[in-house]
Amino acid sequence: MGEEAELLKARSMKFALDVCALIKQLPYEKPGPTVRRQLAKSSTSVAFNYRAACRGRSHAEYTAKIGVVAEESDETLGWLECIEAAKLISQTKLADLLQEAKELCAIFSASYGTARRKEGGNSR
Repeated sequence: MGEEAELLKARSMKFALDVCALIKQLPYEKPGPTVRRQLAKSSTSVAFNYRAACRGRSHAEYTAKIGVVAEESDETLGWLECIEAAKLISQTKLADLLQEAKELCAIFSASYGTARRKEGGNSR
């Protein structure tokens, strides 16, 4: 993969680490533990599944992995929006992460659509 993929790997890893830092600020009473666990799983899954996609042995393998990345980035965005709506963390602490989640979700969803078209499948 090229320079753009390397930058996106670094960007998705930074995002996962930033989300992990935010998780530490979530309350320990309900629903904090559930949100904490789900957000940690989905945000780190974005970074690590993208790494795996970049190492795909075939276009089909890349397409499958980038589909997982698109789903996990959307789930992460959903959890961040849930945190915002429930006012579990102040908006000022969430604003940058929400924006980055939206951007990553758009990038990975577009990548998945492109990959599906290239292999002759229907994009969602």
